[in-house]
Amino acid sequence: MTAGTPDGWTEVDGALERTFTLESFPIAIAFVNAVARISQRENHHPEIVIRFRDVTLRWWTHDANAITDRDRELAEITGALA
Repeated sequence: MTAGTPDGWTEVDGALERTFTLESFPIAIAFVNAVARISQRENHHPEIVIRFRDVTLRWWTHDANAITDRDRELAEITGALA
């Protein structure tokens, strides 16, 4: 994977960030649950903010205090879920 910002994501305060607007609150929660399963499997967790049907994800590596290739990869994977 090449370094850079994945499509649909922006770099905000040292993290990859994207807000997804889903069709309904239950669909937003299902999306969050899918992100949670992937995050748990990969042992790498984003910051998640839920506002009704808007879900904001922020990926960065806490130990490195930076965006890493792993964050970019997981941003692409989770971005494809919506």
